[in-house]
Amino acid sequence: MTLFEIIILAIIQGLTEFLPISSSAHLILPSEVLGWNDQGLAYDVAVHVGSLLAVMLYFRADILRLTGAWFSHGLSSNQTQDSRLAWWIIIGTIPAVILGFAFKDIIEIYARSALVIAITTIGFGLLLWYADTKATQLKTVHQITWRNAIFIGLAQAIAIIPGTSRSGITMTAGLMIGLNRESAARFSFLLSIPVILGAGLLATLDLLQTPNAVDWNALLFGAAFSFVSAYACIYLFLAWISKIGMLPFVIYRLILGTALLIFIFI
Repeated sequence: MTLFEIIILAIIQGLTEFLPISSSAHLILPSEVLGWNDQGLAYDVAVHVGSLLAVMLYFRADILRLTGAWFSHGLSSNQTQDSRLAWWIIIGTIPAVILGFAFKDIIEIYARSALVIAITTIGFGLLLWYADTKATQLKTVHQITWRNAIFIGLAQAIAIIPGTSRSGITMTAGLMIGLNRESAARFSFLLSIPVILGAGLLATLDLLQTPNAVDWNALLFGAAFSFVSAYACIYLFLAWISKIGMLPFVIYRLILGTALLIFIFI
């Protein structure tokens, strides 16, 4: 890859990992539409590490508080709000782990195409719009129940299909159970940490088994630009989402999906 491609793909990853518009779709599109070379496994690991560091840095206080609460009260009958929330994050992660292992190869073979991305981008964009306009949006993140956590976790598992958007589908599910926008986004971001960490570890194991040479400069630039763009994205999204709602992202998804269909069929 050229330095320009390295930086652009890293910024795309950092922004789209946490916006409800699908990072996997945007990382596939340059090769599908622009004819760019595939960025490769090592680069994927690097940009995901950058995104992971960004979300962990932003939520460092929450992570420390939830971790401490889980070790203090998580296995006892005397649960606290924070220990319960830690449990809900663990429970919400399980469906993605199971379905990710079960269907990873099938998705890689049959679903990583511009047509699939176009369909899921439009379809799940409309679902996000419906949830944002019809949901009650009254609950906070500490009012989530174990049933809610399973529901959001099952929604997150669907995001193995490119174009769905992990953050988009989990926010949609959060809105559907009555979370306010900020709480839906916050829980989505916290839920992303174990998933991104697990995906990064698996990709790293795959990388260690490949004999290909590693371009360390590309990895460093990729991780750095992904980190900066992801951190800025999280900060601005949480600051603005209660005011602007999901409509701008729905419109973007509809435009992107329609443009892809035009590109495919015309």
